[in-house]
Amino acid sequence: MDEELRSLTERLRRESGGGAGFERLLAAGDLDELAEALIAPGQSLWARELAAFRLGLAGDRRAFESLVLLLNHRDPQRCASAAHALARLGDPRTARAAAALATNELRVAYALHPVRLLVELRAPEAVPALITTLERRLRPHDPYRRVALACVEGLGTLGDARARTVLSEALAHPALAEAAVHALARIPRQR
Repeated sequence: MDEELRSLTERLRRESGGGAGFERLLAAGDLDELAEALIAPGQSLWARELAAFRLGLAGDRRAFESLVLLLNHRDPQRCASAAHALARLGDPRTARAAAALATNELRVAYALHPVRLLVELRAPEAVPALITTLERRLRPHDPYRRVALACVEGLGTLGDARARTVLSEALAHPALAEAAVHALARIPRQR
């Protein structure tokens, strides 16, 4: 069993009370049955999350909208699970949605997992979105250091020369300086 699926299963079993409905949805082998759980009226959040996650791992694009909503959820565990499933879904809309969430200043408190997902996807949208998000985090007294640090580390992983300027600016921020040094070292020198 996928480690992320095991973790999600344990969390949702506790959340749901582990009844027959949970076990039925967990054991469902029919993707149509899982997709039905996404749109059925009165369905609980845990059931929608479990169905979307399993559909995402199966590459079924009917999970896309639900997973994007979960990626932007206030609960970090739901965001992490959604990011994991979206990375495996293979939907071409994923990077654009993650970039929109990562750069939305009204939802910046929930941008950590969209940022990490962009790095994992290595999509064309990743570097511009991470640069934009990091530039905004370099303001004095910005409370979202974890998001800023994820951007710095992600830009280092991606190794794109377009990030050199913003990473150099991050050197002036004590909480980001060490990561920025490492990130800059991963960017090839221009000739």
